[in-house]
Amino acid sequence: MAAIELDLPQEQTTVEPKPDDNGEPLTTASTATTSAKSSSDSDSDSDSDTEAEQSSQLQTLESELSRNPANYDAHVQYIQLLRKMGEIEKLRQAREAMSQIFPLTPQMWQEWAKDELTMSTGSEAVPKIEKLYERGVSDYLSVLLWCDYLEFVQEHVPSIRECSAAGVSKARHLFERALTASGLHFSDGSKIWEAYKDFEQAICLTIDESDVEGKEKQIQRVRNLYQRQLSVPLADMKSNLLAYKMWEVEQGNDLDVNSDDLNGISPHVASAYKKAMELYTARIDLEEQILKPDVPDSERLPLFKRYLKFEESAGDPARVQILYERAIAEFPIASDLWLDYTRYMDKTLKVGDVIKNVISRATRNCPWVGELWVRYLLCLERARAPEEDVSLVFEKALQCTFLSYEEYLDLFLTRIDGLRRRISAADQMQVLDYAVIRDTFQRASDYLSPQIKGTEALLRLHAYWARLELILAKDIIAARGVWESLLKISATMLEAWQGYINMEIEKGNLNEARSIYRRCYGKRFPGSGSEDICQSWLRFEREFGTLEDYDTATMKVSARLEELLLFRLKQESKTVATSSEVKEHPSKTGAREKRKLAPNTYEDQTPSKRQKDNNDSATKVVKKNKGKEQNVDEREVEETGKKLDKDQNTNASGKQPMSAKPRYTDQCTAFVSNLSLDATYEQLHKFFSDVGGVQSIRLLKNKFTGKSRGLAYVDFSDDEHLNAALQKNKRMFMKSRISIARSDPAKSKKHSGGHQNSDKEGSRILSGEQARSKTEGSSQSSKPSMDQSSSGKESGEDAVQLKGKVTFAVPRNVQTAKKQKAGGVEDETPKSNAEFRDIFIKK
Repeated sequence: MAAIELDLPQEQTTVEPKPDDNGEPLTTASTATTSAKSSSDSDSDSDSDTEAEQSSQLQTLESELSRNPANYDAHVQYIQLLRKMGEIEKLRQAREAMSQIFPLTPQMWQEWAKDELTMSTGSEAVPKIEKLYERGVSDYLSVLLWCDYLEFVQEHVPSIRECSAAGVSKARHLFERALTASGLHFSDGSKIWEAYKDFEQAICLTIDESDVEGKEKQIQRVRNLYQRQLSVPLADMKSNLLAYKMWEVEQGNDLDVNSDDLNGISPHVASAYKKAMELYTARIDLEEQILKPDVPDSERLPLFKRYLKFEESAGDPARVQILYERAIAEFPIASDLWLDYTRYMDKTLKVGDVIKNVISRATRNCPWVGELWVRYLLCLERARAPEEDVSLVFEKALQCTFLSYEEYLDLFLTRIDGLRRRISAADQMQVLDYAVIRDTFQRASDYLSPQIKGTEALLRLHAYWARLELILAKDIIAARGVWESLLKISATMLEAWQGYINMEIEKGNLNEARSIYRRCYGKRFPGSGSEDICQSWLRFEREFGTLEDYDTATMKVSARLEELLLFRLKQESKTVATSSEVKEHPSKTGAREKRKLAPNTYEDQTPSKRQKDNNDSATKVVKKNKGKEQNVDEREVEETGKKLDKDQNTNASGKQPMSAKPRYTDQCTAFVSNLSLDATYEQLHKFFSDVGGVQSIRLLKNKFTGKSRGLAYVDFSDDEHLNAALQKNKRMFMKSRISIARSDPAKSKKHSGGHQNSDKEGSRILSGEQARSKTEGSSQSSKPSMDQSSSGKESGEDAVQLKGKVTFAVPRNVQTAKKQKAGGVEDETPKSNAEFRDIFIKK
């Protein structure tokens, strides 16, 4: 096995002669022998230790690559170690394995080609090395790699070396490819031009002097190369001009080679040179910035992007492409650079193979970017690639790790779109089975459902699937199966049920749609979804059903709406009760501390002040929305983010407080419910901006948590603006369908109940009228009057009829059904506190 020659420094040691047992120095021969033995022993020990260490490191790298083939650094280290150890066959396999996953750098391709050239003998190795160079120049733009490639074929390809007609034609084709790839390279492009000119001049020397026509034709070919080079903005344009003049002088033309003027040069060449100089002048500053040696990559990449914007504005696609190639050669894993490059190629160039090559390289350099794979699939479809090629790219994309599940969804949908278009195309070249689409949908659902459960993305996927089952497969049973599978995953998603129902209605299957309504109208959906599905069922029966169907739906929906109303009221009452419990603790603690510090404070207060301190002045306002009542604690109202002042009452000295709590009459006020919890004052004001007349907005928030309750009051200047606002009822606002109703204070007072509170002297019960009088600042307390209660009940105004057995603890100010004694006399004697306690203990 031949070892690869490496340029490693060799250590030189000098061995001093040692004396023998008699004190005489050893002879030169014996000294050399002893030195050789000791050196050989030490070298063998050192080599054995090195080989053992290399073998251990090799096993470690092989184990790592078997676990994770996508480890780029492990591939590089593995190849370097094999090259150092001279393991030729393993080295070839390692390079092939890495090149299948990652693009290799130009330096790695150069090493590979040189190693193969060293290890191989005979002409059969030349085609293999040519293929290596071809693969290398297709990965990244490298002028040096192109130069090595051109030099290799001139030295080792027999037809080119012998200057046969076929060989010269092959070499010229390769040189033209090199010019197309890198001839516009501002700083290094001249190397390709010089190599091309040298090759043509060498051919000129092989032509016999007697062949005047052939000689003149070859000279003109060289002249054309000089003139083409002068029309390209390159870093050394002036030196190229002087070289051209000197060559023309050698051909017998009279030119001044000591100046850079254009005298004696043909007009069209001079004009092209001037234009190139203008391009050179416009780009020289940008080139100098990106070529500075000590600039970090974090600063060089923005400089490249700035340069790219300049070239794109200039409008020369060839120069833009060459600059993109230079940029990605330095920043191969900059995903935004690849995205910009592929986007530009799609927009400007219509050459399918060129675009395909760029996007393919982009996916190899940045396989974690889903958008690049999507563009790859679309590019293959535009190029009418075979289904096998498209399927192979799709499967490779699924093996990659994307940053988000939306990228996987986009990839699946792009694949399905392409399959649908192929099946639907009238002039399709290849007949596809619909089962391929169904299988792709099923894979997408199985893979993505756990991650995007309950989202619009999953709904969009299944809706698309069901539609194709109807359109392409003509299978209503399969379409229903798609919707049923979605409902198993997201049963509380209202849009899924609505999509299923709409499909049945569009196909005219009214009984099936009605059965779906019966299945879902009793489910609990987020927000106002439960009410929405009930109203939707009623609209469906009104438009499609019989009178009996409509009556049945009305009966079921009415009962359901009542349940929803009671549930919401119960939730509101729990929220208010929780808030009250939280508020009791600090007030009791404060009162306890107050009694410790000033025991006579209570006696010094006026009766009105004592009444104020012993009762809770909070009132509840019942707002009606869509026929449903909701209790709102006024203490939790926040207007435009500011806290309201405390109750307006006189203090013990009779003075008015500095600020008073504002009161709202709700004469021209809209009550808004089902708001998004993230809604702000500005967003709500913008929502009503088209209506106008907004005076103030009160967002209801929890006083302790500060979180929104999804409710708000909007005050308008007059009824006209309020009525206009009511027309926006059931509109979508921040992904929620909000409800807007007129605020009715009279009804809230009618349905409001009294509050029961206690103080140091015992349990005291205040009527709703007393609570209102206290809030308005009345200094006199009034006791509940049975006469007033009786008169109110007889007149039928504000009468509350309580039903049920648990009515013993009803406050006295609430009008109840009169209990008659045996003699027909009303029992109006109120129970004492002790009697109430006995009742509670017994219960």
